[in-house]
Amino acid sequence: MQPVFDRVYYEPAALRYPLGQYLRERYDSLPWIEIENHNNIPELRAASNRDFARLKRHLIVGVRKTHRYTENHKVSDFLVPYTSSGCSVMCLYCYLVCNYNKCAYLRVFVNCEEMMEKLVRTANAAPNKHVFEIGSNSDLILENTVTNNLPWTIEEFARRADGKLTFPTKFHMVKPLLHLEHRQKTIFRMSVNPQPLIRKIELGTSPLPARIEAVNAMCDAGYPVGLLIAPVMLVSGWEELYEQLFKALRNTLSDAVRRTGFLEIIFMTYSFVHRAINEEAFPSAPQLYAPDQMVGRGKGKYRYKAPMLSEAESVLRALSAKYLPEMRILYVS
Repeated sequence: MQPVFDRVYYEPAALRYPLGQYLRERYDSLPWIEIENHNNIPELRAASNRDFARLKRHLIVGVRKTHRYTENHKVSDFLVPYTSSGCSVMCLYCYLVCNYNKCAYLRVFVNCEEMMEKLVRTANAAPNKHVFEIGSNSDLILENTVTNNLPWTIEEFARRADGKLTFPTKFHMVKPLLHLEHRQKTIFRMSVNPQPLIRKIELGTSPLPARIEAVNAMCDAGYPVGLLIAPVMLVSGWEELYEQLFKALRNTLSDAVRRTGFLEIIFMTYSFVHRAINEEAFPSAPQLYAPDQMVGRGKGKYRYKAPMLSEAESVLRALSAKYLPEMRILYVS
């Protein structure tokens, strides 16, 4: 499972980096279009919402200029801007769309050595061992099929830094990571949802059985692992859908994952931007906006109403206790 691109937009400075040169060679058969700034490509910003899927076939290659870490208090201590942002697949609720609107295509940043230097300095200067989330802006397993950057990241950090990395994924392509010298310094987290929702809403991502096989393999390879039940979508029949998910996890997760892994439960946040794009780009897709169940949260965003969230949290905690009692829930958000 690998992105298929139709063109590459690039900043000329990116070609001065080894990764930029690698990508230029790898995608040499595609049109390469020079741009001034990966953050502002006028012809793509001017595209209509119905062009969303077409824009996802573009690859943008640039140099990351923003390196500010954001404090986080969940699995990680800091959210770290890393080697990509956006994605080439199309989850209909994607939180990156809130930030990038229809320009949530895959952007790859080639100055990975600079980013690693800051990670190592920050980790080694910290009084305690910090965890750094490097996958909050993209899916690094999917990015790795384009850049082959993730094995280098994992081994370089393991060799040089005191702390841990973590990233979530919806993809199963973990074979390049299984035999690395990771020294248990990378926490691998797999996002899961009921397969009917994956098929209809997480368009282009790996199916649930493949995701479970991947997290089992990563645990067998010695990585600390966790599962994100995320985002929880309270669609019609959600109680049965999520019970079937927990049953599937109970039956197919390895003993090692159930014994050592953890859970995160995160409810869906939707937005006006999602509604506008989905109505034009995916008119036959399931409707995720439920005005009778949702309330405004921040600028243009929607969240399930508090009583519904409370009820759903109780149901999911009960399902977890019934089917995965060995796995602790780190938080519900």
